[in-house]
Amino acid sequence: MRILAVEDNQLEADILRNALHAMGHETAAAYNGRDALDFLRTGTYQIVISDWEMPGMSGLDLCREIRRRQLGSYTYVILLTCRTGTPHVVAGMDAGADDYISKPFHPRELESRIRAAERLLALESRDLTIFALAKLAEVRDPETGWHLERMREYCRVLAEELARCPKYEAVVDGNYVQMLYLTSPLHDIGKVGIEDRILLKKGRLTPDEFDAMKMHTVLGGQALDSVARHYPDAYYLRTACDIALTHHEKYDGSGYPNGLAGDEIPLSGRIVALADVYDALTSKRVYKPAYSHETAKATILDGRGSHFDPDVVDAFLSREGDFREIHHSFADTAAPVVPCAMPYSRPGRVRCGSPLTTA
Repeated sequence: MRILAVEDNQLEADILRNALHAMGHETAAAYNGRDALDFLRTGTYQIVISDWEMPGMSGLDLCREIRRRQLGSYTYVILLTCRTGTPHVVAGMDAGADDYISKPFHPRELESRIRAAERLLALESRDLTIFALAKLAEVRDPETGWHLERMREYCRVLAEELARCPKYEAVVDGNYVQMLYLTSPLHDIGKVGIEDRILLKKGRLTPDEFDAMKMHTVLGGQALDSVARHYPDAYYLRTACDIALTHHEKYDGSGYPNGLAGDEIPLSGRIVALADVYDALTSKRVYKPAYSHETAKATILDGRGSHFDPDVVDAFLSREGDFREIHHSFADTAAPVVPCAMPYSRPGRVRCGSPLTTA
């Protein structure tokens, strides 16, 4: 981990750098806040350990400037100071510091604080990597717009509502909601394995093309499963695998790829199934207009107990106002939304993006 030490006193700067080097960290030193900002503009350092008392720009001022500028990825700031007491801790945190160590510092305490910073930054890196992988599948189809952003918000809302239900209180907690928000954008990752002539086809898919398109669930599930087997402690990968494989299963067993029914389908897959259909219905594509919320709602109600888990449908009904707001906040275009008759009934009707019965 590369760490920036900010200390105006040369001797104290050397002591801090030596301690960090002994812990195995690559360290640079800045002797004032302005120089520190120049270092941070390079994007090389994500952890800053700064003295509070410095001429010109104090450690508090440096914290404020870092937060104001939002320099690339998150910068974790630890303030090092002789000041003690709650008012000073509060002042430091209010300025944007993440942690606070009193001088003279103990190397073991400093090391433990750095490990805490590394854990937090690793989570940020994980989240960004997962979303980047999801975008890899989406970027092949420029029509999908803000689909991934809407999807994870819809899934979050549904999971939050299910958490209120006694039936799911042992399953859906804050961690589950976060994992679903994190991994639901990977639902179509398997589309990277679908041929362009099928994925990007403008017209209706033939039965054979439709069968090939359906394989994106298997391809995505297999890819994520292989990674999950190598990293069994990364349990979010198992959630991602379940979603990729099962988000086109149907509650009555008529879905694909394995014809699972009811509780055989992981809850994450049942949640994503509804969110995906809602987004497909309310989004404009070259082969269809954007249907109204009411049309989408009627379609979902029609599929209650057949396509969709009744509990998930009930959660949707309880939070349909949030669905409207999310759709508005992440709208792809300003084109008017038009009502339409029930838009899906035959294979091949919907081609790609957020498919209904096809992909």
